[in-house]
Formats: sequence, structure tokens, C-alpha cells
Amino acid sequence: MVTKKAKIEAEWDEEVEKEIEKGVKKMTSSCCGDESDKCNWGCNSKNANASSGAVYGLGFVGALIYFLQTSTSFWDGVWGIIQAILWPGYLVFELLKFFKL
Repeated sequence: MVTKKAKIEAEWDEEVEKEIEKGVKKMTSSCCGDESDKCNWGCNSKNANASSGAVYGLGFVGALIYFLQTSTSFWDGVWGIIQAILWPGYLVFELLKFFKL
């Protein structure tokens, strides 16, 4: 048995969903049309991860400098380069181990 309140809530949910879909279609059509240079929302995602790439790049350079400065032989330097590339994996592994997840 469907109560009046449940029926009204279901109708409201449907109306809200339709309005959201209309808004998204309107935004993407005005954005992704012929004039796609005027915005990047959901259309041109080539710059979407630029900031995370910069953070990774700075971390890579810092790790590379650290590992190369602490190396005592050629092969320690090679291993330091590998560690500089893979340091985020080490970090995540150690954090998960620390939090016992």
C-alpha cells in the first residue's frame, strides 16, 4: 500500500531528476557545440588533471634529488631513479600498512 506521502515524494524525485537532466543537456549543448572553446565543462577534459600532474612532477623532482644525493654508487643511483618514479606507490602502501587496511 502506497501512502500519499510516498507518492508525492516519488513524483518530486521524478520532477527533480528531469530538471537536472534538462540542465545538464543545456550546459553540455552550449558548451560542447561549435563554440567548444568557451568552456571546458565535461567536453574538453584535457586540462582536468593538470594540477595533479604538477604535484606529481614536483614530488618526482624532489624524490629524484633526494635519492640521487643519498646514493653511494652507480647502481644506487639507478635504483634511486626507479624509486623516484614509483614513490607514490610506496607511500600508499606504507599508509595502508600503518592504518592496517
